[in-house]
Amino acid sequence: MTSTKKPEPNHTPSLQRFALEDLAPFTKEGMFAKTASRDFHLFYVGRDDVHGILKYLLSRATHALYLNMFGYDDEELNAECMRCAVDRSITTVITLDKTQAGGVHERAILEADLHQDPGAFNTHVVIGQSATHQISHTKGGVLDGRVGFEGSTNWSRAGEGTFVVKGQPGGPGYKAQNNTLAVFTDPDTIARFTAELVAEHLAARGPGLARGHAARRSSNQPSLSLNRGAKRGPSIKERP
Repeated sequence: MTSTKKPEPNHTPSLQRFALEDLAPFTKEGMFAKTASRDFHLFYVGRDDVHGILKYLLSRATHALYLNMFGYDDEELNAECMRCAVDRSITTVITLDKTQAGGVHERAILEADLHQDPGAFNTHVVIGQSATHQISHTKGGVLDGRVGFEGSTNWSRAGEGTFVVKGQPGGPGYKAQNNTLAVFTDPDTIARFTAELVAEHLAARGPGLARGHAARRSSNQPSLSLNRGAKRGPSIKERP
């Protein structure tokens, strides 16, 4: 999928000077109304370049990434998440749903991540369920403690919308679900959402963490199953 190009900033890409107005070029209109909120904006898959927005935000994370994503099928966005995971200066907490992790595309992405850096993957990524053993259906994150995003948009071509014609919907093979993406900078919402993402991560990790680390030390074998809680179903096949 292609994205609308945002003009390069005249400073090092970062979220420290981020404002919602920075995302205006990714909208159909290319600008926000004068009455638009400075703390919240809602974007629409198939109308706005939602993939471009997500990539823009994730690529500028330099301090912290807290993420829970139901539907994780985007190689470009995964690359930015793994960039954070392997960088020890970036606090990275990633939670994924175990039912989605068994899908063909998501499974392939996660296997590649595990092979790239088993230590970073097993430290920062957990695959599991909600606290009541339901699907982990959150689709959002907080970046650098400054910018949050959440909505119905899952990370896939149809979920984010496939821009075949550069900068606008349409063209051969065009796909777009009815999804939304909210981006917000309100400090109270950021703080509360961060706490919720951490709680969801711990619930998905479950009580099997200590046993998993002990098994890893004894076998020295990386496995996606180490980040699953006890009795949480079959694991993704280990690499030799």
